[in-house]
Amino acid sequence: MKSQIEWDAQHQEWIRLAQQGNTEAITQLVSTYQQSVFNVCYRMLGERAEAEDAAQETLIKAITKLHTFNPERPFRPWVLRIASNECIDRIRRRRPSVSLDALGENGAWEWQPGKSPLPEVELLRREREAQVRSLLQHLSPLDRLLVSLFYWEGLSYAEIATVTNLTIPAIKSRLFRARRTMARHLNQEAAHA
Repeated sequence: MKSQIEWDAQHQEWIRLAQQGNTEAITQLVSTYQQSVFNVCYRMLGERAEAEDAAQETLIKAITKLHTFNPERPFRPWVLRIASNECIDRIRRRRPSVSLDALGENGAWEWQPGKSPLPEVELLRREREAQVRSLLQHLSPLDRLLVSLFYWEGLSYAEIATVTNLTIPAIKSRLFRARRTMARHLNQEAAHA
């Protein structure tokens, strides 16, 4: 297993080579960051197909704008900032609609014998995921981004500040309010159940 120093050196080399147009280095960067980019897009947009499109568009923009990236800065916040901007633009262009994404690709959840996890466990996981996605929809796009970056991507406050151009106290404050908003909606849902 590579040490953090070896990983950072390798990573910097990929960036340097990618900025020179090396396709193998570009492929390495894309494969390293595509899951994080998709995760942010999915949590912000709430729909798998749209998140896949946004993630693909983000990676294309990142590669075409790679010449503007400062290799002295961390790459992950830079690419996630592009992802967040792409998602915010998509949210602004959206018309209100009902998402059927929670039902799965075929419009209904199906279990295939012999596959793990057990149907009950998978159903509970999907219900929790749908509930979290629903709660996220009560937040502004920026607050959705902050929650996603902090809780799912594990970025530090400083890294989130790089992505969003917010101060660390503003990030902490917005995360606090976002958690409170989500808890309030969760309690309202429980009261109506």
